[in-house]
Amino acid sequence: MVEWRNWSGSVVARPAECARPRTATELAALVAPARKVRVVGAGHSFMPLCETDGVLISMADYEGRIEIAPDRKTVWAPAGWGLDRLTAALWAEGLSLINQGDINPQSLAGATATGTHGTGADLGSIATQACGFRLMQADGTIVECGPDLRPDLYEAQRLSLGLFGVALEIRIHVLPAYHLEERIERRPLAEVAERLDELGAATRHMEFFVFPYSDQVIFKTLHPAEPEGEFRDGNDIDETVFRLICDLGAAAQPMIPTLQKMMMRMSAKPSRRVGPAYRIFPSERTIRFEEMEYELPRANGMETLKAAIAYIRKKRMPIAFPFEFRLTAGDDIWMSPFNKGPGASISFHQYAKMPWRQEFAEIEAVFRAGDGRPHWAKRHTLTPPDVHRLYPRTPDYLAVRAAVDPGQTFANAHLSALFGLPAAEKA
Repeated sequence: MVEWRNWSGSVVARPAECARPRTATELAALVAPARKVRVVGAGHSFMPLCETDGVLISMADYEGRIEIAPDRKTVWAPAGWGLDRLTAALWAEGLSLINQGDINPQSLAGATATGTHGTGADLGSIATQACGFRLMQADGTIVECGPDLRPDLYEAQRLSLGLFGVALEIRIHVLPAYHLEERIERRPLAEVAERLDELGAATRHMEFFVFPYSDQVIFKTLHPAEPEGEFRDGNDIDETVFRLICDLGAAAQPMIPTLQKMMMRMSAKPSRRVGPAYRIFPSERTIRFEEMEYELPRANGMETLKAAIAYIRKKRMPIAFPFEFRLTAGDDIWMSPFNKGPGASISFHQYAKMPWRQEFAEIEAVFRAGDGRPHWAKRHTLTPPDVHRLYPRTPDYLAVRAAVDPGQTFANAHLSALFGLPAAEKA
């Protein structure tokens, strides 16, 4: 039995087998006889979505290529490709994703299956870019679904959590390749809070980072621009300084408020660069952390952030990382946290070397009080009653799951507990 760990090291799986199939024949030989199957991407889920004692499959080596539609508005892409590989391949064809998050190792399948997103007041999650799926089901057969082909399976699969089969290819909407201008500057939190709607509407993408003991934010915007010569690599946060601040804070927690103010003075310097969208979107994240993220109605976002900051300051909680605040459009996906309408996303992180469980539990209560719903792959404590209350289409979702995988091949212990699935075994 091998051991697998997620990116942060907090989720450990001991599958009976790890496999990297290259063909449909190899994949079917793994899936059809298996009691349990889960698929892993880059391991950036902080919940135990990939945990299994069965077969753990990576689709990173699966054969495939990009198939571009004649109108160049959609492509079929290998589901197991990382977004870094996918976006580079799209760029070579003169195409770009509509939007991305701020890291890009995640697989396309993992990003769509969990509702991963970037920022942009009028831009949806990566799941909203998907418009078709080819899946291998528990018996080894391959099916396709889309808006007009097995529509119930398609609606459930749009944010699947890996419950409906192994994704082979995903059809996604794309745009002609474009460049982005990135601007990073320091601004007062009070100003950003007062002008949030204005700032969100002024650029295609807007986000900010705020340390809980600072009144300044690292304010970041991305907007389409004309190319400007050679691309310059960069990062929105100086990781050299930040790593030192985190290590000092872990060793001497009472120093954290002072260290965070020092961090803002030392590293939050104005910068500007222009480059290909697929290279501007992601930032390097090498400092390990644990993460919880809640998606809130946009009208509640800023007040909830301020309430979380006030709570941390009042309790003198030792939180080393900043909050990340983003805007995302609403959607109509059954299990999407954004299906109530325009959203605000608040990510809450803690340095991986520091305690986080109690801190997350306390801040989660603040997020829930703001009518928030968690990112499925980030730390949360939802129960089956919570899921049914927050997501009215849960019965439809589970009905599709029962129809396509009655033996629960693709459900693990975490998902069975989350959705209250009855015990079942593959025949």
